[in-house]
Amino acid sequence: MLQLEDLHVSYGAIKALKGISIKVEQGEVVTLIGANGAGKTTTLRTITGLLTPKQGRVVFEGKDIGGTPTHKVVAQGICMSPEGRGVFANLSVEENLELGAYLANDAARIKSDLEKVFVLFPRLKERLKQISGTLSGGEQQMVAIGRAMMARPRLLLLDEPSLGLAPLVVKAIFQAIDEINKAGTTVLLVEQNAHTALKHSHRAYVLETGTIVLEGSSQELAADKRVREAYLGE
Repeated sequence: MLQLEDLHVSYGAIKALKGISIKVEQGEVVTLIGANGAGKTTTLRTITGLLTPKQGRVVFEGKDIGGTPTHKVVAQGICMSPEGRGVFANLSVEENLELGAYLANDAARIKSDLEKVFVLFPRLKERLKQISGTLSGGEQQMVAIGRAMMARPRLLLLDEPSLGLAPLVVKAIFQAIDEINKAGTTVLLVEQNAHTALKHSHRAYVLETGTIVLEGSSQELAADKRVREAYLGE
């Protein structure tokens, strides 16, 4: 479904990605793990067209979309829930979710998609009219994922969905990710919480300073001595 081929991305003179190649098959949950500054967020930002690769290709469903404007990437079926959630703090939960459906012009479809978000995150239904900036971190994360789902993505990109959240909330967020995937959405997940990410994904890549150093099934990587020492605290 998605293939990154020999991707090089720089911020000025700083090389953030140094020739990475990644593939995501339809129906999978694939996770990228690595320390801060490894290039995980840069990878997602390049897929969504927020960054343009210096070299290499971003191929989605057989088409090179590298450098495509972000709104056109969304229209093609890729949506991201960004690191730090990025909710519009002065808008209500309902308004944030409706912004995710800005490409849809069918009121019945929007209503139906809202109901699907409420099945995933019942708490959002209770908070519908609440100003998003007054929500807890976990609730804001639910809004960010729900907003992305309102665009009906075929590929959902999640950037650090567990960041700064309490363990119980992290559990709820990952249960929702499992449900999203079971319902047919492919997921590419960036996550520092390697233990949880490997538990809820099919395959994984380990990034270190812009390079892929390990790849394999999530089970294989969870059992790998280097991963256990570096990322699982064992």
